[in-house]
Amino acid sequence: MKALFDITSNLCSKIVTKSYSTSFSSATNMLAPSIRQDIYNIYGFVRFADEIVDSFHDYSKEALFNNFEKQMYDAIDQKISLNPILNSFQATVHKYQIEPQLYEAFMKSMRLDLHKKNYLTEQEYNAYIYGSADVVGLMCLRVFVKGNTAMYDRLKDSAMRLGSAFQKVNFLRDLKDDFEGLERSYFPDTDLKNLTDTSKNKIIEEIKTDFKEARQGISKLPIEARFGVYTAFKYYSKLLKKLEATPSNKLKETRIRVPDYQKFGLLAYSYINYRLNLI
Repeated sequence: MKALFDITSNLCSKIVTKSYSTSFSSATNMLAPSIRQDIYNIYGFVRFADEIVDSFHDYSKEALFNNFEKQMYDAIDQKISLNPILNSFQATVHKYQIEPQLYEAFMKSMRLDLHKKNYLTEQEYNAYIYGSADVVGLMCLRVFVKGNTAMYDRLKDSAMRLGSAFQKVNFLRDLKDDFEGLERSYFPDTDLKNLTDTSKNKIIEEIKTDFKEARQGISKLPIEARFGVYTAFKYYSKLLKKLEATPSNKLKETRIRVPDYQKFGLLAYSYINYRLNLI
């Protein structure tokens, strides 16, 4: 029975989300049940693609990625896949009419990670972030607005800025793994071997600007999405503050985290603001 397979596929995407990101999973859990599963489905898809290029070092990443990409197109074309993650993703794509250019741009940026190590210009940097993060925000926004095209158009810039901010925070947080482990350098005009506080603070200010622009759109989201997105916003804002307070030389030595007790505090703070209609 296809319905049982779809339920199983959705459960797989939920498990992937909870296994790979407790923070994103917690924020997703704050979304309304009516849209929660579809965000799990999007996350499962982007996580699998990202894992191929980042983690499977003992295998042919390019062969795995090519196969995954073909399966993605087949799943969307045939409206079914025996890969449960892609089966759940295609259902969300069709349900909300997510544009091909969004997931195609995402796959293009992920493919760059197979070979490209350095992003030397602002154009390269911005193009990578658009594909790896901005379009993920836009796919989620398609779910949030439930077909309201006018609302989507009003909020798309804010959604993209939030995606950019999240990705840039991830770049700083994962500096040790990306630079030393994968030999990648995403920030142009930045010498990561000799990262200075001045260079780091320039990146921090850039992220703060993204957050400021993104914040304006959060309060205009549908009520079903507002609390969950605001929770993620507060978590990443806290992480940014910790990165800002960390000396640049320390960023290459450890992965900065937000402790669980602070995450619970942020959740409580976000909930109070949500209930008081202060978001």
